[in-house]
Amino acid sequence: MSKPLSDHDRKKQISVRGLAGVENVAELKLAFNRHLHFTLVKDRNVATKRDYYFALANTVRDHLVGRWIRTQQHYYEKDPKRVYYISLEFYMGRTLQNTMVNLALENACDEAIYQLGLDMEELEDMEEDAGLGNGGLGRLAACFLDSMASLGLAAYGYGIRYEFGIFNQKIVKGWQVEEADDWLRYGNPWEKARPEYMRPVKFYGRTEHTPDGVKWVDTQVVLALPYDTPIPGYRNNIVNTMRLFKVFADYEAYIKCQDKVNELYKKPKEWTKMVIHNIAGCGKFSSDRTISQYAREIWGMEPSLEKIPAPDEQLK
Repeated sequence: MSKPLSDHDRKKQISVRGLAGVENVAELKLAFNRHLHFTLVKDRNVATKRDYYFALANTVRDHLVGRWIRTQQHYYEKDPKRVYYISLEFYMGRTLQNTMVNLALENACDEAIYQLGLDMEELEDMEEDAGLGNGGLGRLAACFLDSMASLGLAAYGYGIRYEFGIFNQKIVKGWQVEEADDWLRYGNPWEKARPEYMRPVKFYGRTEHTPDGVKWVDTQVVLALPYDTPIPGYRNNIVNTMRLFKVFADYEAYIKCQDKVNELYKKPKEWTKMVIHNIAGCGKFSSDRTISQYAREIWGMEPSLEKIPAPDEQLK
């Protein structure tokens, strides 16, 4: 009779080992197809070049994440000396091609995309530049992160996740025209939000001496939400982390609003009155109707009882 597993041994089964996909053309095509349908919820009838780019980016990211986790586990176990590189600028540029090269996936991905009837250069061109800086300093910081990962140094980059990157340049009638670079408008497949590590950050204010010691008062508070981005080394399976913080400047207004809601909730009569008033104000949509009634009377649609074949059924 086998010995029951301890809690520690059970947790050992939660491991990234064995999850990394086989790095060949067939597996890459399968992963690409899976991400297009299940991550992006698109099929070939409606998918755009940008959708195909995101499917490829997520496919490559799958091979990146396993190495990322194992790197952090290695650092945790060996506890090496860490390097923390803080910069106001990180001009990372485009990630897809750099990642494929560093993971030795470029040739396999090229062949997989070719077999799927797509053009790799066109997909790479769909990626937005992460131009978080004005040029030289930001590019130097990005090179430092790449080099430290390739040298196997336990390094972390810290900066700001700017909503707009370096400007877009256009030439109109012979003149340079600058436009805002909304690089996040379609999302960023390489980053991972970490809301569990969100922190308030204080600015300005003054110190005040009290019987309990010196306090920092009358500050302006913003909320910082970290986003982690993997930084792979060159073919050494090392993947370091760049953490950029998104800043919410209306933190104080949010807290005041939440306090107001909490106080109102303590008064059942006032709360109920407001709830009823809000529901009544919704008009026709607040009525107790079935979905069929909504479809016919409000949306002008007729419900359909047609059964659609499951994904694994043959379409006639």
